[in-house]
Amino acid sequence: MAPKSDSTEAIVLNYVNEQNRPLNSQNVADSLQKFNLKKASIQKALDTLADSGKISFKEYGKQKIYLARQDQFNIPNNEELASMKEENAKLQEQLQQQKRAITEVEGEIKSLQSNLTLEQIHDKEAKLRKEVKEMEDKLVTLRGGVTLVRPEEKRAVEAMYSEKMSQWRRRKRMFKDLWDAITENSPKNLKEFKEELGIEYDEDIGVNLQSFSELLHHGKKRARGL
Repeated sequence: MAPKSDSTEAIVLNYVNEQNRPLNSQNVADSLQKFNLKKASIQKALDTLADSGKISFKEYGKQKIYLARQDQFNIPNNEELASMKEENAKLQEQLQQQKRAITEVEGEIKSLQSNLTLEQIHDKEAKLRKEVKEMEDKLVTLRGGVTLVRPEEKRAVEAMYSEKMSQWRRRKRMFKDLWDAITENSPKNLKEFKEELGIEYDEDIGVNLQSFSELLHHGKKRARGL
């Protein structure tokens, strides 16, 4: 049910005074939708209030702009303005202090939340004790001279490794023979020619065939020593 005309004027007058800024009828209608007021009744109320001198208005072409009467408001003098500014500065400082206090409290809360609870500490302790026990058992096994790799597995790995090393030597020798044949009568600078073809020697990438061969021999000597 739509409000009566007098209550519509009261609602519109109260809104215009509260806003205390230039408004048109559409502004007022949009803001007072919660009162279920029609735009036509709002326009009528604005015109009635303007005609009775309760609000001010100005016409800009076909549009009317409404504004609360300024003589109803107490305008502070210079001394009052200075006092208000001082009070505002105090309030701003209090606000900053409150913000800093809130930040400190939030920091403490986060710190407390990051700490482990007693139950979590006990769980972590139990987990660590289990890990230590497992490592101690493994250490006892190693100290007891238990063979962790079976001899046949070790021989298979050594045989495969030896085969790969043989292939490496064979291919290295094949490349050298081919390279020597190609470059024997070549007028080109061999280093530049190699870079032009994108060829890299083992040494260029920090790899040494001899060092890998020694790994196998060292492993066999160590096994015999044991």
